[in-house]
Amino acid sequence: MIKNTVEAWHKILETKDAAGLDNILSENVVFHSPVVHKPQEGKEITKIYLGAALYVFANDSFKYLREVISGNNAFLEFSTVIEGITVNGVDMITWGADGRIIDFKVMVRPLKAINLIHRMMGEMLQKMKPG
Repeated sequence: MIKNTVEAWHKILETKDAAGLDNILSENVVFHSPVVHKPQEGKEITKIYLGAALYVFANDSFKYLREVISGNNAFLEFSTVIEGITVNGVDMITWGADGRIIDFKVMVRPLKAINLIHRMMGEMLQKMKPG
């Protein structure tokens, strides 16, 4: 059982250790991307998306501005600068009784940041494709 899901998530971001995602994601986790309409279902695809995000979002300028935690839900507002564009967004995380994440939604603004993230995540996901 995970003692503190948010702390575990922060550690993964800090270390950029995508392997740590195995420990905090439920098998049936659902990931909601800011640029993909259909929710991504399952641990493997969520690991791919979050692993790519570690390289696209989590640079030296990345920081959480606010955190609101209530029960098994966390709303984490972030800011980062990518290619000179300030990206502002929110990670909305829900976890189950075992502390493993069951739902992870990312929302991003402004529009030029969404377009940039769409391009960069597409490039990173292409690189990460098996085979």
